[in-house]
Amino acid sequence: MLKNYFKIAFRNLWRHKIFSLINIMGLAVGMTACILIYLYVNFELSYDSFHRKADRIYRIVSDLKTPDEVIRQNVPASAVAPNLKNEFPEVSAFVRMTSWDDIAVKKGDIKFIEKSITWADSSFFEIFDFRLLKGDPRTALKEPHTVVISERTAKKYFGKTDPIGQTLQFADGSLIARVTGVMKDIPENSQIRAELLLSMSTISTEMYTDLDKDWANYGGAAYLLVKPGTDAKALERKFPAFLERRNGPAMKKAQMYPTLMLEPLRDVYLHSTRDGQKKENIGNVYVFAVVAIFILLIACFNFINLTTARSADRAREVGIRKVVGAERLQLTKQFIGESLIICLIAFLLAILFSSLLLPAFNQLAGKTVSHSIFENVYCLVALFLAAVCVGLLAGIYPALVLSSYKPVTVLKGKFSGGSNGLLLRKVLVVSQFAISIGLIVATIIVYNQMRYMRSRDLGFSKEQIMVMNTYGDPARNAFMQTLREMPGVKSVAMSANVPGSGNSSAYSEIENKSGVFQVSALDLYFVDFDYIDLFKMKVVAGRGFSRDFGTDSTQAMVLNESAVKLLGYASPQEAIGKRYKQWGNEGRIIGVVKDFNFRSLQQPINPLSLRMGRENYYLLSVNLSPVNLPATIAAIEGKWKEQIPSWPFNYYFMDEFFDRQYRAEDRFGKLFLNFAILAILISCLGLLGLASYSTTQRTKEIGIRKVLGASVSNIVGMLSKDFLKLLPIAALIAFPVAGWVMNSWLQDFAYRAGMPWWGFVLAGGLAAVVALCTVSFQAVKAAVANPVKSLRTE
Repeated sequence: MLKNYFKIAFRNLWRHKIFSLINIMGLAVGMTACILIYLYVNFELSYDSFHRKADRIYRIVSDLKTPDEVIRQNVPASAVAPNLKNEFPEVSAFVRMTSWDDIAVKKGDIKFIEKSITWADSSFFEIFDFRLLKGDPRTALKEPHTVVISERTAKKYFGKTDPIGQTLQFADGSLIARVTGVMKDIPENSQIRAELLLSMSTISTEMYTDLDKDWANYGGAAYLLVKPGTDAKALERKFPAFLERRNGPAMKKAQMYPTLMLEPLRDVYLHSTRDGQKKENIGNVYVFAVVAIFILLIACFNFINLTTARSADRAREVGIRKVVGAERLQLTKQFIGESLIICLIAFLLAILFSSLLLPAFNQLAGKTVSHSIFENVYCLVALFLAAVCVGLLAGIYPALVLSSYKPVTVLKGKFSGGSNGLLLRKVLVVSQFAISIGLIVATIIVYNQMRYMRSRDLGFSKEQIMVMNTYGDPARNAFMQTLREMPGVKSVAMSANVPGSGNSSAYSEIENKSGVFQVSALDLYFVDFDYIDLFKMKVVAGRGFSRDFGTDSTQAMVLNESAVKLLGYASPQEAIGKRYKQWGNEGRIIGVVKDFNFRSLQQPINPLSLRMGRENYYLLSVNLSPVNLPATIAAIEGKWKEQIPSWPFNYYFMDEFFDRQYRAEDRFGKLFLNFAILAILISCLGLLGLASYSTTQRTKEIGIRKVLGASVSNIVGMLSKDFLKLLPIAALIAFPVAGWVMNSWLQDFAYRAGMPWWGFVLAGGLAAVVALCTVSFQAVKAAVANPVKSLRTE
């Protein structure tokens, strides 16, 4: 019996090749999309899951409350973690980490600029499961002047020789560290990134001996490992009293009151809102998961639609089988079996397609979400079971419909598909249209937001500005003077910061509208005399830094408009001449610049102060003429090698630098667009199959209409209107749902383009055009056919 079922199933598939192909390819493409999206979602959700103690590791974050604001920090003061360990038995261990980027590292004649160096306490390997290939994890970072390097870094500096016991020079050679360990390269699904780990004891014993007692230095991340069974919320409730005991008088004097909180390690990557340049968020992951479900639903809708639409063609088969003794259960099994065969064939094709497309998908995602779809056996088993479920769910309704036919009726030729099947098909087509329209709306909104972010006036000029890191080389001032005299160079400025590169947060006391010193933690840029002019920032009150005023280099500050508002002034002009105290420096406000976006547009503009500080300058910004740009860059490189030969020549352009900040959103947009197009194509496959079947069922009617004088356009309109009239219903469903979802997505951006009305109109129009083209392909084919042949066939 089973053999007979398979024989009939394959014979039926082969007899109706077009419908079988549409069914199989629709499901295969849908499953392929689901497999790829599953790999992406699973990878994003797997961040930091490889740590065995992940459920007991927490990041310490803090809110700093001043008299006028609350500053959200992703780090605590440097003294917090060690003192928590000493005071609370619930805490097993702590680790502090401070990044040290763009540092020259040297081994003999081998030199590289490293962008991923981290200072870490010796408990790093006790808390995190980063495996050491060589060295003792308990002691590798215990002694000062020790470093643990990644396997990749070891090959770069030491080749095939054993690095243990050898030394590396950092910066200008002022720090020499002995290699005490080689760790396996950190997995990509880790939000903690480091190629070299330097011992924190180097800082605490030699560079800054009061590190463990400093309650005002918010310079690095800190993590706690708590004991099993510890209630993190209960532990949090003990922190206010702890801070009061340890640092109460100092908090009152500074008028800054921190609140400490614990973030679970697994939540940091996707859920935390405290990290300035967030690369991903849980909203994007949810969106892709929903898209995967939608794509699979569309593929299932296609299958149900095409199978129920063809039910009339198999009515006589069902009637004959019932007459010769087949029971309804047997027929149901047969038709569900056919459905499962189609799904399993589609599943095998999906495995093939996914394997072929995975490298391109990794590139599109901007990360290696998986090296092979066979890496995770559980994933394949789950997807196989999902394919079986799809086969059962997609096939059960057609099976029940087909097996319920009465043999007497169908054998007399009086069979009619009935209104129930027609209603179901209409519901499914409306659902397909609604999903497609919703995805088009979402795609338009995503790309409109990306365009807005790239075209919005940032409040400063980023065109033709080249930035070089001089690493604080003593010859940097002479090199800057050389550049001023070069043709092709318009202007030059030195600074510690450029927009988008990060900034310091400085404890500040500034005279507010009431005449008292207001405590604030302002963002701080160290800049020179030419900085404001080079970046074309607009001075809205007072003046910028000037060589005509000798005190500007030591006793002057420029604020942005947000800082002025924070101080309570009604206009920028009112802040001019007011006194300030910041990091031991005192002086007066000399000017106010118009707010500019010195961070990503995902974040609001914070209050900012600008001061001069020659000892802090290491970035050199050069405004270049666009004429003969390659020759100018080559000339600059030549002068660099002459005057700053100790450091490699590296540079970037500000416009490209800002574009890189939006790469995550760009990748999201591209992935979303590709899957939206895929969903629409699957919908088109289903519409094509339904239109083909519809025209086949109405062959005689079309022939008679043509004989009576109906034109091709009349017939195409007649066949198309049944599908197109469902579009307005789908739009009414799709528009509010898509609008609500995308409005939630836009909340992640501080500056939003909004949801343009034309995007919804365009989405509906595109859906109508796609549907019309798809249906018209079969309609025109039927309309131009010879009516004599169709009537003769009938």
